[in-house]
Amino acid sequence: MKESDFSQEEERMIEREFEALLDDYAHTMHRQKVEIITRAFRFASQAHHGMRRLSGEPYILHPLAVARIVVREIGLGSTSICAALLHDVVEDTDYTVEDIEQRFDKKIATIVDGLTKISGGVFATQDEKQATNIRKLVLTMSDDVRVVLIKIADRLHNMRTLAAQSPANQRKIAKETMLIYAPLAHRLGLFPIKSELEDLSFRYLHPDVYQEIEKKLEKVLETQKEDHRAFMEPIREKLTAMGMRFSISARVKSVYSIWEKMQKKNIPFEDVYDLFAIRIIFEPTEGLPEKDQCWMIYSAVTSIYRPHPERIRDWISTPKANGYEALHVTVMSSFGYWVEVQIRSERMHELAEKGLAAHWKYKSENFEESELDHWLLDIKDILDHPDSDAMAFLDTFKLNLFADEVFVFTPKGEMKTLPKGSSILDFAYYIHSELGEHCIGAKVNHKMESVSYRLMGGDQVEILTSQKQQPEPEWLNMVLTAKAQTAIKRYLNRQYGVDKRITELKWITISLRGNDNFGVLVKILNVISEDMHLNLKSLHTEVEDKRFECRIVLSVYDEESVSELCRKLKELPDLTSVERVRDEESNQSPEENNTLTHKQQNLL
Repeated sequence: MKESDFSQEEERMIEREFEALLDDYAHTMHRQKVEIITRAFRFASQAHHGMRRLSGEPYILHPLAVARIVVREIGLGSTSICAALLHDVVEDTDYTVEDIEQRFDKKIATIVDGLTKISGGVFATQDEKQATNIRKLVLTMSDDVRVVLIKIADRLHNMRTLAAQSPANQRKIAKETMLIYAPLAHRLGLFPIKSELEDLSFRYLHPDVYQEIEKKLEKVLETQKEDHRAFMEPIREKLTAMGMRFSISARVKSVYSIWEKMQKKNIPFEDVYDLFAIRIIFEPTEGLPEKDQCWMIYSAVTSIYRPHPERIRDWISTPKANGYEALHVTVMSSFGYWVEVQIRSERMHELAEKGLAAHWKYKSENFEESELDHWLLDIKDILDHPDSDAMAFLDTFKLNLFADEVFVFTPKGEMKTLPKGSSILDFAYYIHSELGEHCIGAKVNHKMESVSYRLMGGDQVEILTSQKQQPEPEWLNMVLTAKAQTAIKRYLNRQYGVDKRITELKWITISLRGNDNFGVLVKILNVISEDMHLNLKSLHTEVEDKRFECRIVLSVYDEESVSELCRKLKELPDLTSVERVRDEESNQSPEENNTLTHKQQNLL
């Protein structure tokens, strides 16, 4: 960090940014506490005086930018704004957390302390520090979610200004953002921020591909601009005639989401038909349920354009686990291509844009506890009973970030949301840990199934129990959710002790070789964690001349799992060699070998 006095123009620029922050704050519904925000800014400005970022600009502009993201894009209030302004004071100056508490209050000091503890990256160069950073990141979310929300805002501004970093740092920060921060933003319902983090990361990780797609997208949008207006006009006329108060706009698919679709469906850019979507946001009519009004708009849209029979997404009846609510329908335009129409109320839109902050704003006795509340409680439960294996903890935590969802029902018809691939045991532990411990199977759609049965969307599940049933070590390979894994490990530790539990596991080493293509490491991790539900203990990679060698250590219970894992890995197109290594390292315990190394190069 450079130091030098600021010019008069720089001082004026700092004041302009602060005035812009106060203006953003004035346009919110929060109780206006301008005095404490002003004090926080003056204190931070004095503490960082003379400091400059790598770009050469005054350092205080960074906390100001983070504070503006916090209020404008996430919707947090004065406490979070103050913490954002002060978030680097303890780390970069001689002031302490105690100084912050004395000058402001305990809440602000606690959040600043949490942000200081997770400063730097998730992936450290030292193995012990790396595992500690991972747990700290999630611990802070358990203590006060605002810490992680501000950390995401901090990461977003760092990504927006990443050009000032060296190429090596750009890649390191972008990989970390793609692996942890973008999924975390998604899980907390911050969709615009998640999308921007993915796009910025992709730009630095794969610049050539990014620029190629960006140029093609610009060309297509230029030719379709008039089509968008013509498509929206009859919808606007119809809804106006119905007396609805609404806004309608077109939004363009991000470069990363286009690339992701090309990869998933193995298609060229030219075959991605839903490059843009139409969003309708309506002001609810008093006395009419929001859901009914959504379907009224749906009826109006489909009376003009023919809907795709397999492209209706009803997230108003069954909201996503991160709280997202909307009605999506894909219709055929008069220009010969499909267009997605997204229908939301103003409340649904704010939930979609500002995630957790809006979720708390609207939470009242009229709104049931959401799946987001359940997820946060699960994280708290895991941390209340921490497992000694830090990387296994990260593994289960990541599953809860990345996993798609499946909706299942209790015998009474109550809907529950679980990660895709969850078993009957996962469902039992989701309901209650005691139910999980004594689970012997379930009636799924009135048919008997074993505890390892993987649930499908729409399944109705009745858990069967026996007081004689007890958790077994093999159960760890049957469950997917962090809550179930933590509860099973906790029971096994109580029953047998840690050393006994570890001897039940077989540690194996797999050696992989292949092409250093973007996303290959994520595909490998998906096979291990999502397809096979195995616990990864370490992963070491070396990259040279666009080729990589990878060595992974993981735990299994039988040879059948080893064979199945190798078979699935060999199906990945980027891998040229998959071999099991038979040596002493395979029998190391997680305490001896429990790291995810920082040498991940382009693999993420």
